[in-house]
Amino acid sequence: MRAVRSINNNIAVCVDSAGNELIAMGKGIGYGKLPREIALEDVTQTFYNVSPKVLAGIEGIPEDVMVFSADLAERARDELSYQLSPNLAFTLADHISFALKRARDGVYVSMPLAFDVEQSYPDEYRIARQAVRRLRREFRANLRDAEAAGIALNIVNARADFATEAELASAQRDEDMLEDITEIVEREFSITVNRSSFAYSRYATHMNYLFGRLHAGKSLDGANLELYADVRTDYPQVDACVEKICGHLREEWGCEVTDEERLYVFIHVNRLRVKEES
Repeated sequence: MRAVRSINNNIAVCVDSAGNELIAMGKGIGYGKLPREIALEDVTQTFYNVSPKVLAGIEGIPEDVMVFSADLAERARDELSYQLSPNLAFTLADHISFALKRARDGVYVSMPLAFDVEQSYPDEYRIARQAVRRLRREFRANLRDAEAAGIALNIVNARADFATEAELASAQRDEDMLEDITEIVEREFSITVNRSSFAYSRYATHMNYLFGRLHAGKSLDGANLELYADVRTDYPQVDACVEKICGHLREEWGCEVTDEERLYVFIHVNRLRVKEES
Protein backbone atom coordinates (compact mmCIF):
# COMPACT_ATOMS: atom_id res chain seq x y z
CA MET A 1 0.00 0.00 0.00
CA ARG A 2 1.24 3.46 -0.85
CA ALA A 3 0.60 6.50 1.37
CA VAL A 4 0.24 9.57 -0.84
CA ARG A 5 -1.02 12.34 1.46
CA SER A 6 -0.96 12.88 5.19
CA ILE A 7 -4.07 13.80 7.14
CA ASN A 8 -2.16 13.67 10.40
CA ASN A 9 0.61 11.49 11.85
CA ASN A 10 -1.62 8.43 12.06
CA ILE A 11 -4.05 8.92 9.14
CA ALA A 12 -3.19 9.10 5.45
CA VAL A 13 -4.76 9.01 2.02
CA CYS A 14 -3.46 5.82 0.41
CA VAL A 15 -3.65 3.82 -2.80
CA ASP A 16 -3.95 0.03 -2.62
CA SER A 17 -2.43 -2.54 -4.97
CA ALA A 18 -5.49 -2.35 -7.26
CA GLY A 19 -5.17 1.43 -7.63
CA ASN A 20 -8.12 2.23 -5.35
CA GLU A 21 -7.90 5.31 -3.14
CA LEU A 22 -8.70 4.86 0.54
CA ILE A 23 -8.13 6.35 3.96
CA ALA A 24 -5.89 4.32 6.25
CA MET A 25 -5.24 4.59 9.98
CA GLY A 26 -2.18 3.26 11.76
CA LYS A 27 0.57 4.51 14.03
CA GLY A 28 2.93 6.80 12.14
CA ILE A 29 1.65 6.06 8.63
CA GLY A 30 1.06 9.74 7.91
CA TYR A 31 4.39 10.87 9.36
CA GLY A 32 7.45 11.72 7.31
CA LYS A 33 8.01 12.25 3.61
CA LEU A 34 5.23 11.13 1.30
CA PRO A 35 4.48 9.39 -1.00
CA ARG A 36 6.01 6.14 0.31
CA GLU A 37 5.19 2.48 0.71
CA ILE A 38 3.76 1.34 4.05
CA ALA A 39 3.51 -2.18 5.42
CA LEU A 40 0.00 -3.66 5.67
CA GLU A 41 0.71 -4.76 9.23
CA ASP A 42 1.09 -1.08 10.19
CA VAL A 43 -2.49 -0.35 9.08
CA THR A 44 -5.17 -0.78 11.74
CA GLN A 45 -8.23 0.43 9.82
CA THR A 46 -9.16 1.30 6.25
CA PHE A 47 -12.02 3.34 4.81
CA TYR A 48 -13.04 3.19 1.16
CA ASN A 49 -15.38 5.54 -0.74
CA VAL A 50 -14.95 8.43 1.69
CA SER A 51 -16.26 11.72 0.35
CA PRO A 52 -13.49 14.27 -0.33
CA LYS A 53 -15.78 16.95 1.08
CA VAL A 54 -16.08 15.07 4.38
CA LEU A 55 -12.36 14.36 4.44
CA ALA A 56 -11.49 18.03 4.03
CA GLY A 57 -13.20 18.82 7.31
CA ILE A 58 -11.20 16.51 9.57
CA GLU A 59 -7.64 17.70 9.09
CA GLY A 60 -7.63 19.62 12.37
CA ILE A 61 -9.35 16.93 14.44
CA PRO A 62 -7.24 15.46 17.28
CA GLU A 63 -5.98 11.96 16.59
CA ASP A 64 -7.48 10.49 19.77
CA VAL A 65 -10.91 11.80 18.74
CA MET A 66 -10.50 10.26 15.30
CA VAL A 67 -9.55 6.89 16.79
CA PHE A 68 -12.52 7.05 19.18
CA SER A 69 -14.90 7.93 16.34
CA ALA A 70 -13.62 5.16 14.08
CA ASP A 71 -14.17 2.66 16.89
CA LEU A 72 -17.67 4.05 17.52
CA ALA A 73 -18.53 3.74 13.82
CA GLU A 74 -17.43 0.09 13.87
CA ARG A 75 -19.57 -0.58 16.94
CA ALA A 76 -22.57 0.95 15.17
CA ARG A 77 -21.96 -1.26 12.12
CA ASP A 78 -21.73 -4.35 14.34
CA GLU A 79 -24.89 -3.59 16.33
CA LEU A 80 -27.26 -2.15 13.72
CA SER A 81 -29.06 -4.18 11.09
CA TYR A 82 -28.49 -1.81 8.17
CA GLN A 83 -25.54 -0.52 6.17
CA LEU A 84 -23.86 2.73 7.09
CA SER A 85 -22.03 5.27 4.98
CA PRO A 86 -18.22 4.97 4.87
CA ASN A 87 -18.19 8.64 5.88
CA LEU A 88 -19.60 7.88 9.35
CA ALA A 89 -16.30 7.73 11.25
CA PHE A 90 -15.33 11.13 9.89
CA THR A 91 -18.68 12.88 10.43
CA LEU A 92 -18.71 11.50 13.98
CA ALA A 93 -15.18 12.79 14.54
CA ASP A 94 -16.16 16.27 13.40
CA HIS A 95 -19.27 16.28 15.61
CA ILE A 96 -17.54 14.83 18.69
CA SER A 97 -14.54 17.13 18.40
CA PHE A 98 -16.82 20.16 18.44
CA ALA A 99 -18.92 18.75 21.31
CA LEU A 100 -15.78 18.20 23.42
CA LYS A 101 -14.58 21.73 22.71
CA ARG A 102 -17.95 23.16 23.73
CA ALA A 103 -17.91 21.16 26.95
CA ARG A 104 -14.39 22.33 27.83
CA ASP A 105 -15.39 25.93 27.14
CA GLY A 106 -18.47 25.56 29.33
CA VAL A 107 -20.83 26.11 26.40
CA TYR A 108 -23.96 23.95 26.50
CA VAL A 109 -26.40 23.73 23.61
CA SER A 110 -30.07 22.96 24.18
CA MET A 111 -31.22 19.69 22.59
CA PRO A 112 -35.02 20.12 22.56
CA LEU A 113 -35.61 17.05 20.40
CA ALA A 114 -33.46 14.67 22.48
CA PHE A 115 -36.52 12.79 23.78
CA ASP A 116 -37.96 12.57 20.27
CA VAL A 117 -34.69 11.17 18.90
CA GLU A 118 -34.59 8.59 21.69
CA GLN A 119 -38.15 7.49 20.94
CA SER A 120 -37.70 7.41 17.16
CA TYR A 121 -34.28 5.76 17.05
CA PRO A 122 -33.86 3.69 20.24
CA ASP A 123 -30.99 1.51 18.97
CA GLU A 124 -28.99 4.44 17.65
CA TYR A 125 -29.67 6.42 20.82
CA ARG A 126 -28.50 3.52 23.00
CA ILE A 127 -25.19 3.38 21.11
CA ALA A 128 -24.85 7.17 21.36
CA ARG A 129 -25.61 7.20 25.08
CA GLN A 130 -22.88 4.63 25.67
CA ALA A 131 -20.54 6.79 23.58
CA VAL A 132 -21.26 9.85 25.76
CA ARG A 133 -20.40 7.85 28.88
CA ARG A 134 -17.12 6.71 27.29
CA LEU A 135 -16.30 10.26 26.23
CA ARG A 136 -16.76 11.49 29.79
CA ARG A 137 -14.48 8.78 31.09
CA GLU A 138 -11.78 8.76 28.40
CA PHE A 139 -11.64 12.51 27.67
CA ARG A 140 -12.64 13.77 31.14
CA ALA A 141 -15.23 15.98 29.49
CA ASN A 142 -18.40 17.19 31.20
CA LEU A 143 -20.77 16.16 28.42
CA ARG A 144 -24.49 16.21 29.15
CA ASP A 145 -26.72 13.21 28.47
CA ALA A 146 -28.57 15.12 25.74
CA GLU A 147 -25.39 15.12 23.62
CA ALA A 148 -26.38 11.56 22.74
CA ALA A 149 -29.08 12.99 20.46
CA GLY A 150 -26.53 14.62 18.15
CA ILE A 151 -24.39 11.50 17.97
CA ALA A 152 -27.46 9.34 17.29
CA LEU A 153 -28.57 11.64 14.45
CA ASN A 154 -25.13 11.35 12.86
CA ILE A 155 -25.63 7.58 12.80
CA VAL A 156 -29.17 7.93 11.44
CA ASN A 157 -27.95 10.28 8.70
CA ALA A 158 -25.21 7.81 7.78
CA ARG A 159 -27.94 5.31 7.00
CA ALA A 160 -29.70 7.87 4.81
CA ASP A 161 -26.46 8.52 2.93
CA PHE A 162 -26.20 4.82 2.13
CA ALA A 163 -29.86 3.96 1.69
CA THR A 164 -31.09 1.41 -0.83
CA GLU A 165 -33.52 2.41 -3.57
CA ALA A 166 -36.34 0.77 -1.63
CA GLU A 167 -35.46 2.71 1.52
CA LEU A 168 -35.25 5.97 -0.42
CA ALA A 169 -38.64 5.26 -2.01
CA SER A 170 -40.16 4.55 1.42
CA ALA A 171 -38.72 7.77 2.85
CA GLN A 172 -40.07 9.73 -0.11
CA ARG A 173 -43.50 8.18 0.41
CA ASP A 174 -43.48 9.34 4.04
CA GLU A 175 -42.33 12.84 3.03
CA ASP A 176 -45.14 13.07 0.50
CA MET A 177 -47.69 11.92 3.08
CA LEU A 178 -46.41 14.45 5.61
CA GLU A 179 -46.86 17.22 3.05
CA ASP A 180 -50.36 15.97 2.16
CA ILE A 181 -51.39 16.01 5.83
CA THR A 182 -49.88 19.44 6.40
CA GLU A 183 -51.82 20.81 3.45
CA ILE A 184 -55.02 19.38 4.95
CA VAL A 185 -54.23 21.22 8.20
CA GLU A 186 -53.59 24.45 6.29
CA ARG A 187 -56.89 24.21 4.40
CA GLU A 188 -58.97 23.29 7.44
CA PHE A 189 -57.69 26.17 9.58
CA SER A 190 -56.90 28.70 6.85
CA ILE A 191 -53.30 29.01 8.00
CA THR A 192 -49.89 28.80 6.37
CA VAL A 193 -47.54 26.46 8.23
CA ASN A 194 -43.96 27.66 8.55
CA ARG A 195 -42.04 24.53 7.63
CA SER A 196 -38.78 25.89 9.02
CA SER A 197 -40.20 26.53 12.52
CA PHE A 198 -39.52 24.47 15.62
CA ALA A 199 -43.26 23.85 15.99
CA TYR A 200 -43.36 22.24 12.55
CA SER A 201 -40.22 20.23 13.25
CA ARG A 202 -41.78 18.76 16.38
CA TYR A 203 -45.08 18.08 14.60
CA ALA A 204 -43.23 16.42 11.68
CA THR A 205 -41.27 14.25 14.08
CA HIS A 206 -44.45 12.97 15.71
CA MET A 207 -46.14 12.37 12.36
CA ASN A 208 -43.16 10.25 11.36
CA TYR A 209 -43.55 8.25 14.59
CA LEU A 210 -47.14 7.61 13.49
CA PHE A 211 -46.05 6.55 9.99
CA GLY A 212 -43.54 4.13 11.46
CA ARG A 213 -46.18 2.49 13.64
CA LEU A 214 -48.62 2.26 10.73
CA HIS A 215 -45.98 0.60 8.53
CA ALA A 216 -45.16 -1.85 11.33
CA GLY A 217 -48.82 -2.62 12.07
CA LYS A 218 -48.46 -1.38 15.65
CA SER A 219 -50.48 1.19 17.58
CA LEU A 220 -50.54 2.98 20.92
CA ASP A 221 -52.47 1.52 23.85
CA GLY A 222 -55.97 2.71 24.68
CA ALA A 223 -55.38 4.27 28.08
CA ASN A 224 -56.60 7.73 27.03
CA LEU A 225 -59.74 6.94 25.04
CA GLU A 226 -61.99 8.80 27.50
CA LEU A 227 -59.87 11.89 26.87
CA TYR A 228 -60.35 11.44 23.12
CA ALA A 229 -64.13 11.50 23.51
CA ASP A 230 -63.88 14.73 25.52
CA VAL A 231 -61.58 16.61 23.14
CA ARG A 232 -63.64 15.64 20.11
CA THR A 233 -66.59 17.39 21.71
CA ASP A 234 -64.57 20.40 22.84
CA TYR A 235 -62.72 20.94 19.54
CA PRO A 236 -65.03 19.93 16.68
CA GLN A 237 -62.98 21.70 13.98
CA VAL A 238 -59.82 19.85 14.99
CA ASP A 239 -61.83 16.62 15.09
CA ALA A 240 -63.03 17.23 11.53
CA CYS A 241 -59.46 17.85 10.42
CA VAL A 242 -58.27 14.61 12.02
CA GLU A 243 -61.08 12.72 10.28
CA LYS A 244 -59.90 14.05 6.91
CA ILE A 245 -56.30 13.11 7.70
CA CYS A 246 -57.31 9.56 8.66
CA GLY A 247 -59.46 9.30 5.53
CA HIS A 248 -56.47 10.31 3.42
CA LEU A 249 -54.27 7.70 5.11
CA ARG A 250 -56.94 5.08 4.46
CA GLU A 251 -57.26 6.07 0.81
CA GLU A 252 -53.52 6.29 0.07
CA TRP A 253 -52.08 3.56 2.30
CA GLY A 254 -55.08 1.34 2.93
CA CYS A 255 -54.69 1.49 6.69
CA GLU A 256 -57.26 2.14 9.40
CA VAL A 257 -56.16 4.55 12.13
CA THR A 258 -57.27 3.43 15.60
CA ASP A 259 -58.86 5.80 18.09
CA GLU A 260 -55.66 5.73 20.13
CA GLU A 261 -53.70 6.97 17.13
CA ARG A 262 -56.44 9.49 16.25
CA LEU A 263 -55.97 11.06 19.69
CA TYR A 264 -52.22 11.22 19.01
CA VAL A 265 -52.84 12.98 15.67
CA PHE A 266 -55.40 15.26 17.32
CA ILE A 267 -52.92 16.44 19.97
CA HIS A 268 -50.13 17.24 17.53
CA VAL A 269 -52.32 18.83 14.88
CA ASN A 270 -53.94 21.04 17.51
CA ARG A 271 -50.55 22.00 18.94
CA LEU A 272 -49.38 23.03 15.47
CA ARG A 273 -52.59 24.98 14.87
CA VAL A 274 -52.23 26.91 18.12
CA LYS A 275 -48.58 27.76 17.40
CA GLU A 276 -49.32 28.96 13.87
CA GLU A 277 -52.39 30.95 14.83
CA SER A 278 -50.51 32.72 17.61
